[in-house]
Amino acid sequence: MSGTRRRVTIVGAAATSVVAGVALLPNWSAGAAVSDDPTVDARTRATFQRLADAVFTDRTNALVDGGRADADKPLTDRFSGDVALSSGTARTEDATRSALGQRKEKLAEAGETYRDASTTVTLNATRVTGRTAKAEVTETTTLTYARTRGNAPKTTGFQARHELTFTADRRGDWRLTGIRDADQGGLAVNTLSKPAPVKATAAADTMPNAPRAATTRYPAAAPKTGTTYDYKAMAAYAEKHWNAYNKDYPDFSGRGAGGDCTNFVSQALKAGGWKHVPGYVYDYTRWFGNADIQSHSFIGVNEWSWFAQNSKRTSPLANVYQMEVGDVLQVDFDKDGSKDHTMIVTYKSGGVPYVTYHSNNTFRRSVASIVASYPNAYYYAYRT
Repeated sequence: MSGTRRRVTIVGAAATSVVAGVALLPNWSAGAAVSDDPTVDARTRATFQRLADAVFTDRTNALVDGGRADADKPLTDRFSGDVALSSGTARTEDATRSALGQRKEKLAEAGETYRDASTTVTLNATRVTGRTAKAEVTETTTLTYARTRGNAPKTTGFQARHELTFTADRRGDWRLTGIRDADQGGLAVNTLSKPAPVKATAAADTMPNAPRAATTRYPAAAPKTGTTYDYKAMAAYAEKHWNAYNKDYPDFSGRGAGGDCTNFVSQALKAGGWKHVPGYVYDYTRWFGNADIQSHSFIGVNEWSWFAQNSKRTSPLANVYQMEVGDVLQVDFDKDGSKDHTMIVTYKSGGVPYVTYHSNNTFRRSVASIVASYPNAYYYAYRT
């Protein structure tokens, strides 16, 4: 049957049985049955992970044609026991699945459908304060395109980090009471969180302003004619490091760091032949980055745009579908004039560019999917 396959990785717990693709944990207590000090042992952590896996698998499943037979049932009917969803979280997740179902329809209108998916959730860490437990998890999802032609990609995938909050009742039984996206970008296809805006500096009005690109399908062709840079090398670098960060550069994906999207794209451009322009880190006419120091134009969304235009290393494209491998796409989600996200094209097929990016780490997501998910955003396309 089509739908989302679920694979659960459990560390330090007893073996599980698997029925119809769903891991069933042994019948144990999820917490100490005492009123003063609920515990989070290996078995409880395994149950936390099972529940996290079920929730994020359900979200992805809402985007897949066919889906599971029980997909329309409320989560409270399918997940219960010593560790379960609180009623409020269950209602929120049911609403999220409904909204993702609407996104699936918009994606289908843009010509994008998925026939299968696989989600894996890894439990990274837990910490307990009184009756509250915080669980940090990483979701890794691969989606299989339903219809592909010629050499079009067969799959797309992403990684996303989440923080789950569990609260223990007086008996020590835990309930999932909150879910928070831990990535700065918030751009996984199965999340509805609004991407965090990136604010430009106060001098933004005096900087080069890129023209917006249209998002209509089938524009006039704009083939690449230059041979200055190695575009295949750019794509190869991005696809190698989309979820395996290069240790030769800092990682800006942590909380409060502003996201790693532009830093990642700059690395790919450098791999394809962009040369450093040394100087003062705050000078947008300079561009450089290594393990020790980075110019703001190397890591900042708006600052990169200013450098790219001022240096003439890029030229604007009139339409996002004109982009080719090695070109760069930026988005202003809230249309406030400050760009929020940077991506690089690593594949193109059938007139559709596919972008790879960090924060969330994403591999070959179609521009059609981006536009369908954020139809009201402003888009900027750069020919490199």
